[in-house]
Amino acid sequence: MASANTEPAATDGGLFLGLISGTSVDGIDAALVRFSPAPQVLFGRTYPLPAALADEVLRLSQAEARITLDEAGRLDTQLGQAFAAAAMQALADSGTLARDVTAIGSHGQTLRHDPRGDAPFTLQLGDANVIAERTGITTVADFRRRDVAAGGHGAPLMPAFHAAVLRAEHEERAVLNLGGIANLTLMPRGGVVRGFDTGPANGLMDAWCLEHRGQPYDRDAAFAREGRVDETLLAALMADPWFELPPPKSTGRDQFQLQWLRARLGGQTPADVQATLCELSAATAADALRREQPGCARLLACGGGAHNPLLMQRLAARLPGVAVASTASVGLDPDFVEAAGFAWLARETLAGRPGNLLAVTGAAGPRVLGAVYRG
Repeated sequence: MASANTEPAATDGGLFLGLISGTSVDGIDAALVRFSPAPQVLFGRTYPLPAALADEVLRLSQAEARITLDEAGRLDTQLGQAFAAAAMQALADSGTLARDVTAIGSHGQTLRHDPRGDAPFTLQLGDANVIAERTGITTVADFRRRDVAAGGHGAPLMPAFHAAVLRAEHEERAVLNLGGIANLTLMPRGGVVRGFDTGPANGLMDAWCLEHRGQPYDRDAAFAREGRVDETLLAALMADPWFELPPPKSTGRDQFQLQWLRARLGGQTPADVQATLCELSAATAADALRREQPGCARLLACGGGAHNPLLMQRLAARLPGVAVASTASVGLDPDFVEAAGFAWLARETLAGRPGNLLAVTGAAGPRVLGAVYRG
């Protein structure tokens, strides 16, 4: 893969390890990637967060949650330890030596994301000092805050990676990442690449399923299939003004969480709510794609939601004339696209190349993202 920004740098070769724990908090995704001569995910696996740590992250992701400075400090270290452990296990499981990895790209764990306030900020925890110290590998982290400092949203960051590895000049494409939050990358033929969050993907469904079924996610959409879409509830959810905001825009679990949902509920059964949440994810993503890229011919889905058969069916039903498929159809494992993307961002940072797209984040200019912690 040749960069669109500059000539290849010396750091472009070798192996890169990407790490991310997303808004679904369902584990740390690790992807070992080689980018030269062509991008290839050599190994990918998801490692569970310690249960108590995952529970604490989920608690703190709710809008009204509070935390002391001591708790925040400990959580930053504990998440750094968890990311370091995942990195070391990925190396062991893939039979890779630490000295053969050029760098780790660690996204960390998002706790808050508010790029629109009087003092815009985005907060990811998972101390990269700990990762670099425990692995001995140069670690690049804190990718989002430079873009926010430049007036951008700091999200989504994957469109630049999607454009580098999934764009096709012969057809109009889009990529839909279905994590806790859904985000689109629009890749028109010969046009400007754009991207933005569309709203909840799995986050609300997972939280509702955990509360009512004790399961972390709705496997094969079995819970949702027991119910029916409540059109009144769907309309109430879609009436949130956020959905009408123009791009660039981004959001997180601190906005779309169970308190937000409960404020709009009537007397629906739990299964009907689950079915409606699935339809909400499909409807808001499909509406955004039709509005922003009406000529799209192929939608490539990645993230955990790509395994939800009902969500994929509803996306296809709402997008007649668009071929809806997983990124697996073009050779990229949908479970590790984001982790591979942060490996790519680490490569770009070390090469001194910008990692943001202005049409996506709204930043004042291209910026080299992330801080480097030498191994």
